[in-house]
Amino acid sequence: MRVYLLVISVGSVAVQRRREHAVMVGKERREALMRTKRLCRVGVSSENADIPVEDDMTMDEEQSVLEDQTLKAVEELNHAIAYQLAVNRPLYMGFFLCLLVKNTKGKGAMQKRVGALRELRRLLSKSEYPPVEAALKAGVMPTLVQCLSFGSPDEQLLEAAWCLTNIAAGKPEETKALLPALPLIIAHMGEKSSLPVAEQCAWALGNVAGEGEELRNILLSQGALQPLARMMLPNKGSTVRTAAWALSNLMKGPDPKAATDLIRIDGVLDAILRHLKRGDEELATEVAWVVVYVTALSNFATSMLAKSDLLQIIVDRLASSNSLQLLIPLLRGLGNLVAGDSYITNNVLVAGREITVNVIQALIKCLKSEHRVLKKESAWVLSNIAAGSVEHKKIIHSSEAVLLLMRLLSTAPFDIRKEVAYVLGNLCVAPAEGSGGPNLIVEHLVSLVGGGCLVGFIDLVRSADTEAARLGLQFMELVLRGMPNGGGPKLVEAEDGIDAMERFQFHENEDLRNMANELVDKYFGEDYGLDS
Repeated sequence: MRVYLLVISVGSVAVQRRREHAVMVGKERREALMRTKRLCRVGVSSENADIPVEDDMTMDEEQSVLEDQTLKAVEELNHAIAYQLAVNRPLYMGFFLCLLVKNTKGKGAMQKRVGALRELRRLLSKSEYPPVEAALKAGVMPTLVQCLSFGSPDEQLLEAAWCLTNIAAGKPEETKALLPALPLIIAHMGEKSSLPVAEQCAWALGNVAGEGEELRNILLSQGALQPLARMMLPNKGSTVRTAAWALSNLMKGPDPKAATDLIRIDGVLDAILRHLKRGDEELATEVAWVVVYVTALSNFATSMLAKSDLLQIIVDRLASSNSLQLLIPLLRGLGNLVAGDSYITNNVLVAGREITVNVIQALIKCLKSEHRVLKKESAWVLSNIAAGSVEHKKIIHSSEAVLLLMRLLSTAPFDIRKEVAYVLGNLCVAPAEGSGGPNLIVEHLVSLVGGGCLVGFIDLVRSADTEAARLGLQFMELVLRGMPNGGGPKLVEAEDGIDAMERFQFHENEDLRNMANELVDKYFGEDYGLDS
């Protein structure tokens, strides 16, 4: 993998960020775009569209009132279950009369159960902080598990799964309370289940998987991957969206096995490409996150996707969409493909091909965006491309991207400037030949320094971030060593670069201390300035 690679003689930096991104994006996604867990307020089934959630339920009701109502609702549900058990006991009367009474009472018992479940679900859908704790303390979980029993009517299964979905959206200990229900939830995603029930169960599993690695491993060991993957196959928009979202939570790793297993399931690769290409933006967003995680974690999956039409589909959607929610996972998926499989850079992104031009143009579009996250992500992708061959570096250097990157290096927030530094640094060095050190691309270096980027790199040297400081020192080494006619030292001195390096004279980081001291000794020693 070649991710964020800046090859410079002072010390090669090959930071493997692809897997780190797989861990980080979950938090960013939750905070910036969408919650890892999702409360279900509106049902997945059109049949439940006439069961509204009241407009005044979020602010006007006191939490204590909600909790009291929840305790009562759980009590009613337990009574309904007890009533069902009583109905199912044998009656000592004539056979046909027994059947008639039992069927009549059975229908009433079912309606009573569904009504009690619906009331509980209504309460668990209220407010930003549903009364999940109160429901669990009242002992609701064994009752809900019983409501998932095989042979139960779909209406009951749907309401029970909905209750479990919102319980799983709660605190970590509340999510773990679903452990006894997981085998039945997974079973109800099978092919024999109705689509609304299967989708609601997938939603519940998505919330469980979003809680963390421990629960993800339990879900995988209980066979959650196969039924979720099957739900990706048809062209059922809502169902595929829910399944893709649940899968993206299940794929978060860090074990790559699930991602590899997913891409090996018959039909999944084609389904990913089809939904990403033809789906609406909401569906494409969820599928794009699946791509992000499988390419971040599995080399096998990345290789399979790299040899498909995925790159072209991503580029087309990058060019046509203005949705921030979609563009972010598209950019990350693109970056993972470029960083993770040499097939892309060696056989697809080659000079003169239309796809190569289109990729660069799509990234330029994102660099121009007002959204800082798009600027940062597109710079990350460009850094991976710029770490390729000399031809890749020339393609970027000759594009509009360079002017945008130099402007960002001096004006953007710190995290973006650091990503930009990787791109610009990579543009100035060619891959090493044999066992020798990397070669300078003097033309690119002169162009970038002439455009004023040295100041931006020296500012990074002054930062408290050791990674950024190392990038700045490495670029200064290039300038000191590579500028024509030995002009590098004077350029560095003119921008107060000596002072920036001397701050590392007693720095706690040994690598940075040695790097800075060696540069000062070599280029600004006792003989410096005597010629002039």
